[in-house]
Amino acid sequence: MAAPRAGMLARLGDAMARRRGTILALQWCVIVFYLVLLVVPAFMPIPDQDAHLYSNLRLFAQFMFWGIWWPFVMLATMLFGRAWCGVFCPEGALTELASRHGLGRSIPRWMRWGGWPFTAFVCTTVYGQLVSVYEYPQAALLVLGGSTVVAVAVGFVYGKGKRVWCRYLCPASGVFALLAKIAPVHFRVSEEAWQRDTSRKPMVNCAPLIDIRHMKSASACHACGRCSGYRGAVQLAARSPAAEILARGNKEAGRGEVLTLIFGVIGIATAAFQWSSSRFFVQMKTAAATWLIERDSFMLLNDNAPWWLLTHYPAANDVFSWLDGLCILAYILGGGSALGLAVFAAVWLAARLAGPGALSWRRLAMGLVPMAGTGVFLGLTMLTLTHLKAERIVLAWVPAARMLLLTGGSGFSAWLGWRLADRAPIARRLATFAVYALPLALIDAIWGLAVFS
Repeated sequence: MAAPRAGMLARLGDAMARRRGTILALQWCVIVFYLVLLVVPAFMPIPDQDAHLYSNLRLFAQFMFWGIWWPFVMLATMLFGRAWCGVFCPEGALTELASRHGLGRSIPRWMRWGGWPFTAFVCTTVYGQLVSVYEYPQAALLVLGGSTVVAVAVGFVYGKGKRVWCRYLCPASGVFALLAKIAPVHFRVSEEAWQRDTSRKPMVNCAPLIDIRHMKSASACHACGRCSGYRGAVQLAARSPAAEILARGNKEAGRGEVLTLIFGVIGIATAAFQWSSSRFFVQMKTAAATWLIERDSFMLLNDNAPWWLLTHYPAANDVFSWLDGLCILAYILGGGSALGLAVFAAVWLAARLAGPGALSWRRLAMGLVPMAGTGVFLGLTMLTLTHLKAERIVLAWVPAARMLLLTGGSGFSAWLGWRLADRAPIARRLATFAVYALPLALIDAIWGLAVFS
């Protein structure tokens, strides 16, 4: 007998399952909008200084991609899970369509490696900074368009009506998987209700290749709604934002997840957001240039790199030298790795202080997800505010909102850390929390200097 179903969220999930045609139509609208904003501006001239968002498609597309889409997709993932992936994402829809009509080959073992999301995220982030993906539509077409082409190619070759690209290779997948852990809504699965329903039903086509019956985490779920109501066991439901991270029955975070969190989102992404405004970066580049000039070595000072390798837009007076590129690489990879190592060392030591068997450092690391998500959102909204400032739009409430976000993110992570150490004796628990709080204070300080100085 099917379990009783009620509640607005459950009905919404069931409506998503019934209205697949509406969702597909919405996805195609997003695809068309995405392709127009991605392709057309790349062939337009650089706008005049008096151009505005509302009068120039290049500026409008730039604002939509990096000022609206990217930051608020991150925020939406923290609030609603991966609904962007399952309902709106153009890459996901296109790779699934290609897979439905493609070769249908089995997924090779190398593609299932858990480190691909981290590797793809780091490579895309660093390369995007080198070619100034946030500023120029040609770079956006190369980075985003290239990702879309590869997504379609992977879908055409592997799987049958699946999202192999999204599950294993998408550069944003690892970040979305982390942020979805704290979403207060998810598709909840009742294994008891599943077992009670003994009727024969056709299997749901789960595009991201999830074993729905045993799904306990929102990380891989695309929240597309296809399985809602299946066997009376799956429903969209509310939960505590802390529920998944604090749950003891869930599988421990894998190496790929922890790498993406500590070295990707907290380390590399933070450095990527801040290098252009960093005084240390300017000092490093100036010292390197002086050293080269004193030795009559000018090769690295040349600015003859192609635009698809390093930023090269003479008409906009924006050209990177080879030295610029090397310094950007050194700052992002070196600074990001140093920050990641500091966070890792603190989390590892904090878990050790909890005592033998009391707390895994990987589990404790997941407590940093709210802080990491806050940092990503703050970094991306810096781009939003830059666009608005160019339009002479000043939002007086932004500093207070930033302070509230930083306080909320670090406070939530601190509370999670305290709760995760609940099996340790009180003295060890206090020591664990004290060390765990160090990276939170460090991240707060870094973002505080970036957004308030």
